[in-house]
Amino acid sequence: MLDTFKPQFQRAIDHLNQELSGIRTGQATPAIVENVMVDVYGSKQPLKAVASISTPDSKTIQMEVWDMSAIKAVEKALIDASLGMNPNVDGKKIRLNMPMMTDEQRQKMVRLVKDKLEEARISVRQVREDAKKVISKQEGIGEDEKHGQLDKLEKFVKEKNEEIEVMGRKKEIEITTI
Repeated sequence: MLDTFKPQFQRAIDHLNQELSGIRTGQATPAIVENVMVDVYGSKQPLKAVASISTPDSKTIQMEVWDMSAIKAVEKALIDASLGMNPNVDGKKIRLNMPMMTDEQRQKMVRLVKDKLEEARISVRQVREDAKKVISKQEGIGEDEKHGQLDKLEKFVKEKNEEIEVMGRKKEIEITTI
């Protein structure tokens, strides 16, 4: 029974991982810009679809746009994304220099991480409640087996919540480390 709900639990964890990867830590990482939407070729594309993104050092994000005609659109998208960084265009390359984060910005990012963690916990709880309903409505099995399944479910939920906490602690350390 639990196996049917494992993918839903994993989706909550994967979503949290994606959300956390986009939160600024003061370190340059491609995840900060890879999903910025760029208006090119008549539609919106994520930046990672129109340029290669790298981090030559811990304070610089560099994008090499594959099509020269898209340079202006990429530059505009980066400005519109309000990342707090100004793009520097150099031929086919665009660089973003990460400014030092203030203590206030770091605290704000830590609060954002805590909000994302709470959203993930809520998602896990919702999946747990759905699973509990299915288990309690099962017919043809005894009460002992239902309790056994509920115990396995609670143990699995506890593991997922611990995984969420570990992800949050790691991200907070990244943010608060100067």
